[in-house]
Amino acid sequence: MKAIVFREGSQWAVEDVPTPEPGPGEVRLQILRTGVCGTDEHLLHGGFIATLPLIPGHEMLGRVDAIGDGVDSRLLGSTVAVDNTIHCGECEPCLSGRHLFCENFVSLGCNAPGGFAEYTVVRAAKTFVVDDLDPVASTFAEPTACAMHGADVLALRPASDVLIFGAGPTGLILAQLLKASGAARVVVAAPTASKLELAESLGVDVTVQVDRTDPTGAEAELRALAPRGFDAVVEATGSISVLESAVRLTATGGTVLVYGLAAEDARAAISPYEIFSRELTLKGSFAQAFTMRRAIDVLRSGAVRTDGIITDTVGFDDFGRALANLHDSSQIKTVFVP
Repeated sequence: MKAIVFREGSQWAVEDVPTPEPGPGEVRLQILRTGVCGTDEHLLHGGFIATLPLIPGHEMLGRVDAIGDGVDSRLLGSTVAVDNTIHCGECEPCLSGRHLFCENFVSLGCNAPGGFAEYTVVRAAKTFVVDDLDPVASTFAEPTACAMHGADVLALRPASDVLIFGAGPTGLILAQLLKASGAARVVVAAPTASKLELAESLGVDVTVQVDRTDPTGAEAELRALAPRGFDAVVEATGSISVLESAVRLTATGGTVLVYGLAAEDARAAISPYEIFSRELTLKGSFAQAFTMRRAIDVLRSGAVRTDGIITDTVGFDDFGRALANLHDSSQIKTVFVP
């Protein structure tokens, strides 16, 4: 079969690799669509939890075309979304109920084969049938599950005033989730006017355009919207300067959620005294865990909409464009279709 393979030295290519066969408790998927994520670029350069060589692609939608021993045959032919995380269940974090920090954590598409291929094998228990869900919405099951985990970590109080930095797929999904979770107002700040227009069409209350070269320049406008600061500020860009702004724009007693993925060696200038004296809470959201079913339910309900978020579709021959799109401000979400 064909697959995209990431190798050492930030190299990638379309390669012919063996078609996988499902083992006990596993299913083989014919990949229908796999979302391209900013994390994929970090993996290409050996960042995050990359194990190279790697078939990337963690946002998978596929059709079950073969099953292993012990798998219900009724799954054959079903369209399924995939929870790409695997926890051993035996290490100290797992036995303490902290599966997300499993010492043997496997993430399909990150440190094990994923969905930028014609076929992949996954655990049957980690598949969720979405035959009744629109294929476009189904493509967002995994990123919505990640956003759902972020909302869980944030633990927003009802009627909170929320600021989200970033109008990429995550920012747009989080904005809708937090609105549905009881936020009184959701403000989205981002550089690209077209993305902000889409945010408004998806129900965001207020949008503010930020200068990409000087994201701190919009602080005065954002401060005018919330003179005492926002109850919660979500940093969903991975930008260090944006994170620093997020701390300054958080109300005393409020919470900053670090959702965007920055480079491992990146460092932010944050005043410990400000955290101390204003009793700010800083939280991180690493990845989804046990939120896929709720994510699919919220997509089914229409509380989270995905209209207009997909802006390009690529295959094997033009996969390079998918990576280039991650740096194109006019693009929001690229989807790989084998």
